[in-house]
Amino acid sequence: MSLLLPSPAWHVISRLGEAQILLPAALGLALWLGLRAEASRLSLAWMVSLAFAVLVTTVTKVAFIGYGLGVAAINFTGVSGHAMFAAAVYPLVFGALASSLSAPAQRTAVLLGAALALLIGISRVQLFAHSWSEVATGLALGGSASAAALWVARMPHVRVPGWLPAGVLVWLLVMPTQAPPSRTHDLVTRLSLALSGRSEPYTRRAMLAAWHQQRAGETKLLLRP
Repeated sequence: MSLLLPSPAWHVISRLGEAQILLPAALGLALWLGLRAEASRLSLAWMVSLAFAVLVTTVTKVAFIGYGLGVAAINFTGVSGHAMFAAAVYPLVFGALASSLSAPAQRTAVLLGAALALLIGISRVQLFAHSWSEVATGLALGGSASAAALWVARMPHVRVPGWLPAGVLVWLLVMPTQAPPSRTHDLVTRLSLALSGRSEPYTRRAMLAAWHQQRAGETKLLLRP
C-alpha cells in the first residue's frame, strides 16, 4: 500500500537515488569544489567517503547474491544502494550549491538534502524494492559518509555561479524521466555469480522460505511431548 503518494510518483522519487544520476552530479560538483583551494579538502574527503560507502554496499550485495549471506530475521539482503547514494550525495550537493550563502543557510541546505535522501529511502520500501532494514542501513551508511566529509572539512564559503545550480536542477528534473533504467543491479549480480561460481543468484524468496521452514521445524520440536 502506497503512503500518501501514488505509485508513479514513488517511481520518480526512487529514480533520484540511482547511481547513474547521482554519480555524475557528485563527480561534477566535487571537481568544481576541488578546483577551489578553500574547498579542495572537502572535495577529496567527500570522494573518499563515498567510495568507501560504495564498496561496503557492493560487498553486502555480493555476499547475499553470490553466497547467500543475509539476515532473514530482519529481511536483510544487502544495503540499499539508492538510500546510500542519496544520503551520501544530496546533503553535500545541496550544501555546495548553497556555499555562497550564510552558515545557517548552508546547514539548512544540507538538512534538506538529508530529507530528500530519507524520502528516496521511503520510496524504496513503498515500491517493495527493499525492506526497512536495508533502507535504514543504506541511509546510515550514506549519511555517515557525508557527515564524515563535513567533519573533515567544513563547507566553504565561496561564490556559486548561476549556471551551476541551474545545471544541477535541470539534470535532476530530466534524468528521472528520460534516463534508461539503471543496470547497476545486473552488474552486481554478474559480479556476484562470477566470484561465487553460482549459476543462479540467491534470492530474498529463497532466504525467507528457508528461514520460515527452519522456524516451523523449531516450533515442532518445542511442541513435541
